[in-house]
Order: sequence, then C-alpha cells, then structure tokens
Amino acid sequence: TPGGSGMTKREASFAITTIDVHDIAQSSPSSTANLLDLVPGVWSESTGGIAGANIFVRGMPSSGDAPFVTMAINGAPLYGTETLSFFEQSTIFRIDETVEFVEAQRGGPSSVFSNAEPGMTVNFNLKKGSDITSGLVKYSTSDYNLQRVDAVISGRLARNFYYMAGGYVRTSPGVRSTQFNGEKGEQFTIQLTKTFDNGSLNAFTRITDDNGQWVLPMALKIGNDLGDFSPLGNATRFRELQINDEGDTRIFDFANGRGWTGSISGINAAFEVGNGWMVRDNLSFTSGNANTYGFVPNGNPVRVSDFLNKVGRSLGMSSVKTRGGRTLSGNDWLQNYGHWVVIKDIKSITNDISLNKKLENHNITIGSYQASWSADDFWTLGNHIPIHAVSHGDIIQGVTAENLAEAGGGAPWKFGLQSAGDARTIAIYGADSWQVTDLLRIDAGLRSEWIDLQYTLDTGPGFPDGTTDKAESLEGNDIAVTVAVNYDINENFGVFGRFSDSYLFPHFDNIREDNFELESDGDLKANDFKQGEVGIKYDAGKFSLFATGFINRVDVFDSDVGSVRAPARLETQTFGVEIDGGLSYRNFKLNVVATLQDGEIKDATEAAKDVIGNSIWRQPDWQVRIAPSYRLSFNKFSATVYGSLRSVGERWDSRANVFKLDSYTKIDIGFLVAAPGGLSFGLHVDNLNDSEGLTEGDPRDPLAANGRPLFGRSAKFSVSYNF
Repeated sequence: TPGGSGMTKREASFAITTIDVHDIAQSSPSSTANLLDLVPGVWSESTGGIAGANIFVRGMPSSGDAPFVTMAINGAPLYGTETLSFFEQSTIFRIDETVEFVEAQRGGPSSVFSNAEPGMTVNFNLKKGSDITSGLVKYSTSDYNLQRVDAVISGRLARNFYYMAGGYVRTSPGVRSTQFNGEKGEQFTIQLTKTFDNGSLNAFTRITDDNGQWVLPMALKIGNDLGDFSPLGNATRFRELQINDEGDTRIFDFANGRGWTGSISGINAAFEVGNGWMVRDNLSFTSGNANTYGFVPNGNPVRVSDFLNKVGRSLGMSSVKTRGGRTLSGNDWLQNYGHWVVIKDIKSITNDISLNKKLENHNITIGSYQASWSADDFWTLGNHIPIHAVSHGDIIQGVTAENLAEAGGGAPWKFGLQSAGDARTIAIYGADSWQVTDLLRIDAGLRSEWIDLQYTLDTGPGFPDGTTDKAESLEGNDIAVTVAVNYDINENFGVFGRFSDSYLFPHFDNIREDNFELESDGDLKANDFKQGEVGIKYDAGKFSLFATGFINRVDVFDSDVGSVRAPARLETQTFGVEIDGGLSYRNFKLNVVATLQDGEIKDATEAAKDVIGNSIWRQPDWQVRIAPSYRLSFNKFSATVYGSLRSVGERWDSRANVFKLDSYTKIDIGFLVAAPGGLSFGLHVDNLNDSEGLTEGDPRDPLAANGRPLFGRSAKFSVSYNF
C-alpha cells in the first residue's frame, strides 16, 4: 500500500498472506525461504541450506535465485535490486524471536509503490516494546546436535519511549553433516520506538554473522542416502586456488558455505502534519558480505570399473586410490566436483517517502522512492577435482578432472572475475483510492522511474586476468500503472479485479552476460510485465477463503552461471489460481494453501527458438499444503498438536523440458506444551515420512543424473521461558 499505510486482508484489492508467531512456531522453518511454503503462488526451493534459495512466483520464469522477490523489514526493502548471481534477499535475513509477523503480497499495487516489485514482496515486521516488560529465553537442540539459544526482551525506557532487543547464537553439523560444524552463526537486533501525539518514530539495526553449507545437486541412484548425504568433508574442506594473473594463491575454507556477515538498519516515521496530511518515510541501509563457498558437482558420476577400462589402464593404473590411501572397488563411484568461491561485498540504501490525505471519497497519496546500491565481486569458479562419490569423499590420487571427463564425467572448466557495479534509481508515484459508493472502490496508481547503472568487469580463466573486459554506463526510464476495482457484496464477502503493467530493469549480472537490450535512443530497456488478477474474499471469523486468479505475461532474460545452455530472452505466459483458506471449530484449526498454474514459453530470441511452446520450468503445475492443529487443556497445562502435509506436482527440469522431476509428499508433525510459570516445550519432526523428493535437477547440466532432494527426517526439541 502507499508508503506502507496498511489495511486489512479483507479490504485489500490484492493477494496477501499474513504469517504470525504461532504459524512460524508450527512451521519451524529451516530457513527464511522455507517459511514461504506457507504462501500460495510461491515455489520455494529451500533445500540449498540457510541461504541461497531459489524462489519462484506465479510461474514467472527463472533458472535460479529470486528475481521477482523483494524482502523488507518494517516496510523498507533490504537491497536495491531483487537478486544478483549467487545472491537473493532471503540470504541476508534470518528468522528469530524478534519477528512479530510476516506479510507476503503477490502482484497487486507493489509494481507502483516502493521498489516497484511486480512479483512478491515479503515484509518482516519486528516486535516493538510496550509499557509492559516481557521477554523470552529459548534453548533448542536436535537429533543432529543443534545447539541454539534465542532471547528477546522488550519494554519501556521512558514515557512513550520503548525498546526491543534480541537475537540468537547457533551451531550444528547440519542434517547433512560435513564432519564439522558447518552451520553456525549469531544475530543481534535492537529496535527503539518513540511515540508522539501526532505520530511515531522507529529505528532498528540487525547485525548478523551466520552461514551454513551450500547444499547442491548430488548423484542419484549410486547408493548414497539422499536425506543426509554431503560430499563436503574434512578431505575437501580447504583448497588453495590461484586468485590473479601473477600466480598468487589463497587457501579458502569451504566450511564457510553461504551466508551473511553484515548489518541491516532502518528508520520508520509516520506523522500527521496538519490539515489531515500524513507523511510516512521508510529508510533502510544494508552493508556486508554475502559470500559463497560451494563444492559443486560437475557432470555424471563414473563407476571405478568403467574408468579403469576406458582411461585408467592407459594411464598405467590397475586400481584407483584416494589420497588417504584407500583402494576403491570396481563398484565404487567417482565424480568431478569443483570448489567455487564468490566473495560479494554489497551495500544499499533505500528511502520511500509519501504524503497522504483523505479528501471526501478519495484517499490520495503521492510519493518518491530513491535507492542506491552496489556489489563488488571476486569469483573463482570451476576448479574441478575427482573425488570418491560418497559422503565426505576423499580426493582421488593420480587422477585429474580431465581424466575422469574422458571416461564420461563432466568436462572441467574455470572462470573467474573481479567486478564492480553501482546503481541509482529515483521514482515518483501517485495513487488514489476512490470510494465510489459504500460498496464500490476503485484503486489506481502510476509510477515513473529513472535508473543509472555503472558496471566494470575483469574476467579470466579461474581468476581475473587484469584486463578490463567490460565498462558500461547505462541509463533508463520506465512507467508502471495499476488499476483495481473492489466490490463488497456484504460485510464478509468481497471481490476484486486488477490490471498492472509494470517493468523490471536489468541488474549487474545481466550486463555482464550481455542479457539486456537498448531502446532506439540508447537508453536501457526494462523487461515488461503485464498481470491481471481477479479475487474473492470471504472472512466470517470461523471460516475464511481467499482465492485469486492470475494471468501474467513476462519478458525475461534466462541464463545460469556455469550452464551448458545459451543465454536467451524469453516471453512467457502463465494462468493460475491461488487458494488461502482457514477453518476454526472450537479447539480445532485447519489452514489450506494451494496453487494451480499453467505456464508456457510464447517467444524466444534466436539462441532458444527451439523452446517456444515448452512449459515453464522448475515450478509445479499444482501444490497444496494442509495444516491442521488441535489445542488441548489439562490442569494448568495447555498443548497444541499440529501437523502439515505438503504435496507438489511434477516440474520440468529446464527450459528445454528434457525430463520431469517426480511429484512428492512431505509430512511434518509436532506439539507445543505451555506449563505453569512461563515454561514451554516443543517438539517438531520435519519430513516425518523421510521423503526423498527432488526440489531441483542439475540446473547447470540438465542431462547429468544429479538432483537436490529434501533434507532427511529430523527432530528438533526446544524449551523456553516466557516472562
């Protein structure tokens, strides 16, 4: 909504899902992206670990990251653009006990306000202090040796001046144990709120140092347990790699995985300034490192006997040994893996200021959004070595990645870069919500945005070679518009329809890959997004149903780092419907979210003409999540037993539609017990049925027999004290 002014879900002429602290507790998400399983219209591949998810919205096509998802704290975006290579915004946000509730808006007016997000905006609202001092201390452990402590406290510092402070520390080997504590981190958040007679001022800062293993596709059907397999271990944890053309090297520790070391700070102001005018301002500042250290598979696994017959004997080998001295059998498997390093220093400042006034039947808003952001990158990718394809596999002695490629493994390659990108944008917008009658409302908004983008690139064979390969200075401008009609049939039931014509400017990595176009006057051309929505809204307290049908037409550039496919510009179209329903009867509650969609590639540039007519990839045509809970009371205790069943349909592996990933079902269960005196206990079992459902194939090589499955069954126990 304009400036983050807010309205109820029942009033909104767009689709929004609200997730409160109880929903978060019963979901027990393994990551921020994992929480989005509760949102219809969203397909979140969160099996990559605590960071580095792939998040898709309403069939909008992508081969990775989250190019149509903005995340915000208290209404202020975390970063100036939605995504970069090896970065999406859930990477820099960790859910903890300082979060009060979450809002996930799809489509709607977001294409006009704030950072002009045409896909989904996820807003995390932090807890605020009050006149009553309250808090929580929580200890969590698990069957995979998680050790975590959370704490939060809030209260009053002085009259009309409040505080909230909290955070966590954690460490564990992870469900996919790496032989060392590959999951570790800490976070601290403080928020101060001052209220005045005519408004409020809020300031926060969130300091995070948290990382975890980057889980990648793995070889399927070679005997490994897909639920807890990890190729990374002590034997492959450290790697010395060349970092420049002068031959300098550096030893990297791949226990660092993917994560975030940095801070996100913000200011939120809302004041009535006289004559019914309201001014609102949301500011955010983000600074830190979102680095990636990954152990990445390359191509198919090769049986030892096949390697010896095809290549090994010509090298004078009668057996295959690891560097640790183990002799492998003919039925063992070998596979090329690469040590990938991405060091990414990011900064961003965003500010959204708006003025609002109600004039008779009109609610008018004018505003301006500005942002400045940067990303300085160092990459060294490829760096392949052959390993024993088991958990914590050792490096193979006397065999090169080239040797294994001759026997059918993936061909080795190297790519490195040093880059610097800086971008600035300024936008102005206006909106009017016109209450035509008591039952009929028309919402409309218009936005114009200007962008200035600077990018410098030095690439080389595994490291930057000291030669500037690209230096771009680009400017662009585009306009977005949204119009909606909302009609209240009665106090419980309403309908709406909306059309939005919006855009998305290329980011730094699009410039690196020449995945952008220029207008006839030389200006940077934005990708075009058109979306229509119709919805019904029914909320009678004990029963609610929100259903939104959508159709979108999207222009995007598709590419993937290290992929065998050529970059291409695609035009796609997707029809779908989102369902978000709830039922309450006495102590029983039931929540259902579901998505049905059908997407198709309608057009493509010359490099991908053969995919026209193919289906949208990496997103299921259907998915449903059913989550019942039941509350019990006995003596002075209360307990909630809950569960969820999530089923998803088949998904195409790539835009070429080579093969489909199977459908799967995942079941979670748990209970929460509140005892007298403020003590609470919780047990959550994730993936009770130990499903090995694949969330993705191998995006870099669709023909390789690799895939990324769900995490195996695990149990988490917690005890907390509330005061």
